[in-house]
Amino acid sequence: MKEYDFYIVPTPIGNLGDITLRAIEVLKSVDLIACEDSRVTQKLLNHYDIRTKCLSYHKYNEKERVQQIVKLLEAGQKIALVSDAGTPLICDPGSIVVKELRQRGFRVTSLPGANAVVTFLSQISRSDEQFSFVGFLPKTENKIQKLVKDYDDKDFVFYESPNRIIQTLKIIKSVRPEAKISIGRELTKMFEEILTDNVDNLIKHFEQNIPRGEFVVIVFRQDNLSNTTQICNKVKILQDKGFSPKDISLILSELYGYNKNEVYKMSIGK
Repeated sequence: MKEYDFYIVPTPIGNLGDITLRAIEVLKSVDLIACEDSRVTQKLLNHYDIRTKCLSYHKYNEKERVQQIVKLLEAGQKIALVSDAGTPLICDPGSIVVKELRQRGFRVTSLPGANAVVTFLSQISRSDEQFSFVGFLPKTENKIQKLVKDYDDKDFVFYESPNRIIQTLKIIKSVRPEAKISIGRELTKMFEEILTDNVDNLIKHFEQNIPRGEFVVIVFRQDNLSNTTQICNKVKILQDKGFSPKDISLILSELYGYNKNEVYKMSIGK
């Protein structure tokens, strides 16, 4: 097996059995494991009798840890990076150190493994394979509303916490009252729950049942959008970014095949 200097290792998102044999082998063979929270990672290591030492690596100390990791690798040590659950760098720390190591020529590789988005979507029936993953939503209501408007013609997926899920659904409802949504909760665990319904019914469900666990959510596109509505939405996005009517008509005609004159008229309000 080819050896690397730095391994990105996915860990289970809930069920400890969801780890690959190769991941266990790597975690046992490296000299050090960089992890978000050693208390969380230690539970996994204890379960599989992995005795490798841990080094804290999280979003608050990423920059200062990078040089330490570089020095350890230069000294010939092998290091694995894990997050508390799932795959590092996917809404988890790791981007800074991976960028630095690749620039310095270290051998970096990633193992396949657990990921909440893939686990969730493999249970959800969709019209096609296209979707956009936006990670965690913005904090403010205005920014969430704008995102929902921007993605009304695309399926989009995001992570959400139990203390925010009801309010987030209400914000989505304020923009798209008839939105169809699927929600995954406690994936791979004993109380896993998958719900698909309109946004109003989902709000009522969680108002009657206290939200627990981490959430993965997909908001389905509005397939009934007229062609005119789709063009208007895209025009508004480009206008907000400061593009002129001439530029907007050129961009949308080139990208989507829309009539240039029609787009131009919409851009100037005719």
